Amino acid sequence: MTSVSLPSIDATTAQAAISAAANHAQALGQRMSIAVCDNAGLLKAFMRMDGASQISLGIAQDKAYTSAATGVPTHRWHDFIKDDAPLLHGIVHTPRLVVFGGGFPVVEKGAVIGAIGLSGGHYSQDMECARAALAAIGAASTD
Repeated sequence: MTSVSLPSIDATTAQAAISAAANHAQALGQRMSIAVCDNAGLLKAFMRMDGASQISLGIAQDKAYTSAATGVPTHRWHDFIKDDAPLLHGIVHTPRLVVFGGGFPVVEKGAVIGAIGLSGGHYSQDMECARAALAAIGAASTD
């Protein structure tokens, strides 16, 4: 029998990312939901800032899931599918797939160990807060 050992983000790092993202969102005057998932796309840490919309809860989690499952920031999906009609009209029906900004994989030594997703502002603000969180935990933004 053989097995594979895969690195995964730890709870302390996930909480640090949440805190950094929330601090940045607050500085922007935004109220967001912030999700961090592990390498399998399972929720590891979550915060719904006071006043964040209800719909932002699921979107933040789905952005994190999309980036963990694909290893790609969510904003890259639109450019990838926009000129390919079968993809544009088909893949968007994939459950939990988000094709606009705010989700980023967390990469360590070339391996996706988790992901972060934010929702509550314009997607560009979600991206900015996610990048601040990645910087705070020492992870490079995979733009």
